[in-house]
Amino acid sequence: MNEQGTAQAEEHGRLIFDVFARGCPSRETMEHITGRWGILAMLALSEGSYRFNALRRRVDGVSEKMLAQTLQALERDGLIHREAQHTIPPRVEYSLTPLGQEAARRLLGLYEWLGGQMPKIMEARDHYDEARSRA
Repeated sequence: MNEQGTAQAEEHGRLIFDVFARGCPSRETMEHITGRWGILAMLALSEGSYRFNALRRRVDGVSEKMLAQTLQALERDGLIHREAQHTIPPRVEYSLTPLGQEAARRLLGLYEWLGGQMPKIMEARDHYDEARSRA
């Protein structure tokens, strides 16, 4: 809680978070969830548990380093559970926590909407590009 409004105390002692405030910790979590790799990892994990390399294959194009960083950030935020089994070789599985499942449900709506609207979006892009090329 500071002057920039990271979180303000309500009169009953609860914190009020404001994602529009620069220093609010909710903004960092929003970035973890909605960043390119975060949203794809969350959507993939909504299908079920994945081992690291299987998740990396599912989220085509993500580097090992970026996926590891993304999963670590989402785990820290309480959205992903990492279960390491002490076997040889070590087996690590990732899954969504209940909080992560709730977030993924909300992301699925965006995913479904986007899939259904892509013809209109592609048409809009073509129109925009055509208008820009004439300018």
